[in-house]
Amino acid sequence: MFTKTKNIDTAFRHIRVFTLVVVAGCVLLCCFAFYKSYQMVTDVQSKIYILANGKALEAVAEERRENIPVEARDHIKTFHRLFFTLSPDEKAIRDYVGKSLYLADYSAKKEYDNLKEKGFYTSIISGNVSQEIAIDSIQLDINRYPFFFRCYGTQLITRATSTVQRSLVTEGYLRNVNRSDNNPHGFLIERWVTIDNRDIKISNR
Repeated sequence: MFTKTKNIDTAFRHIRVFTLVVVAGCVLLCCFAFYKSYQMVTDVQSKIYILANGKALEAVAEERRENIPVEARDHIKTFHRLFFTLSPDEKAIRDYVGKSLYLADYSAKKEYDNLKEKGFYTSIISGNVSQEIAIDSIQLDINRYPFFFRCYGTQLITRATSTVQRSLVTEGYLRNVNRSDNNPHGFLIERWVTIDNRDIKISNR
């Protein structure tokens, strides 16, 4: 009789251990399944599909901080291209400069007003002068906010009788603002100044 009791106790312990192992395995399996499901949902939510020419193109959404250097440099490049690309057309100048002023604060507007007051844009139109700019490099410090930048570029000024290459170095700061159609990167250039703008080559036409 005692032998039967011991066998029952042993069998009960075995069943209990087996049950605990099965329950623990189920819990681990459920946790793993939950983790993988969450990971899958996160991956799916980070994907964006863009419809272009009837085709769905996949894009990946990333944290803004991962894209700050790229977006900031493009913002700076776009501002300088709009502000310094000039043609002998009053409407074109007004449109380009107007778009650039959405990307910067009063410091850019002040520079525009100074140039306008000096008759710079009038001389561009009357002299049939065109101006283009190529951005050579942009230094950007994102370790401190607002972000400091220095932009190096080359201006190409085409006159009726000559072509002038001029170096351009500007600097300023970037702060975050809300994105909009006029400011898609969500940055605003502040305290913008020109620290170098001199002729480096003059060629007769």
